[in-house]
Amino acid sequence: MRSLIGAIVGVLCLSAPAVAQTPAAIVEDVQGKVEGIEFMDYVAPGKIIKLGPKAGITLSYLKSCLRETITEGVVLVGTEQSTVQLGNVQRVKVPCDGNAAQLSEREANQSAATTFRSMRADTNTKLPTIYGVAPLIQAKSGSTLVIERTDGKEPTITLPLKNDIMVARKFYDLSKAGKSLTPGGSYLAKLGNKRYTFQVDASATASPTPIVGRLLRLE
Repeated sequence: MRSLIGAIVGVLCLSAPAVAQTPAAIVEDVQGKVEGIEFMDYVAPGKIIKLGPKAGITLSYLKSCLRETITEGVVLVGTEQSTVQLGNVQRVKVPCDGNAAQLSEREANQSAATTFRSMRADTNTKLPTIYGVAPLIQAKSGSTLVIERTDGKEPTITLPLKNDIMVARKFYDLSKAGKSLTPGGSYLAKLGNKRYTFQVDASATASPTPIVGRLLRLE
């Protein structure tokens, strides 16, 4: 069995891209021992993940919004879904917005400036959307996150990002802090001199939702 897995890994390596820097998916769950992979890691196209007996992993793809639950076997991370050998995979499409999940710092700043100009001229401007009332925000600890409602009156949320409350050392989960936003609301997130506008889907609830549907990458 080990030699068979080794052969499959070799084949998958040949099909993997030479350079793979941009994250394709985020690890939402890890079951059992999985070498080199931890909860809330990003994985790029070409990454090979070996799952031993009874081991499993849940990947959520940022672009395709596919959530994969994979048990055992060998996984080759793609751009929109995985290739799985000698294992089982279950896929489900979940509500998410790739524009919300994949903005880089530079793009986020440009998006905010562009959005504010557009909002003055067009009230129907589509903002990046999250599908849970409590976003999961990627940001560095030690700074202060401020979230303001832009389309109505609502108390400003000010959150010091301390190491002891960060998830996987780089994410702040508003649900764990007991904070939530309003379905249908538009917001401005401020982190230092960075600005990022987004909106909460009108049907968003406080029920547990897949991470990729409420992920905002500010860092």
